[in-house]
Amino acid sequence: MRWLPILALTLLMPLAGCTTTRPATYFVEPTGPYTLDTGDLVRVTVYGDQELSNSYRVGDNGTISFPLVGQVQVRGQTTTVAASRLAGALANGYLRNPNVAIEVAEYRPFFIQGAVRTSGQFSYVPNMTARAAISTAGGYTDTADRNQVTVYRRQGDEMVRGSVNLDFPLVPGDTVVVSERWF
Repeated sequence: MRWLPILALTLLMPLAGCTTTRPATYFVEPTGPYTLDTGDLVRVTVYGDQELSNSYRVGDNGTISFPLVGQVQVRGQTTTVAASRLAGALANGYLRNPNVAIEVAEYRPFFIQGAVRTSGQFSYVPNMTARAAISTAGGYTDTADRNQVTVYRRQGDEMVRGSVNLDFPLVPGDTVVVSERWF
């Protein structure tokens, strides 16, 4: 009877090397109101001045280049805050009581890679989920893990990742990775 625990331990030792450890996973948070960033195309409307109303792309430095006032920082701001900032710049010697509205004309893209039919960069659609992103990329390959995906997202100054279910909401700039399943 004494040999039973020793035999069990001897048989289980080789199996200890078979355990798999997953890489550290960080919590990818669903975000609040949409904030502007590089690659977004915004439609600026200056009421009463059709010449200033136009579409502007947010540059690599997080600004839009606007006539009369030059570079206006909009990265990390909602469209309402960005409109107020632009109105303030226009009121500083250019227009009297400017009324400015900003809306997103085109969101920055999202990226998808891994076990999907077409990896790459795709246009973001509001309220997109991981499931919709996979459909946009042509669906799964035959060897795809169809239960979860990994999402990489910039939060502040760092890139975080999280294993999420297929109904997780995406934001522009996310990278979705579909893993292969191992039989």
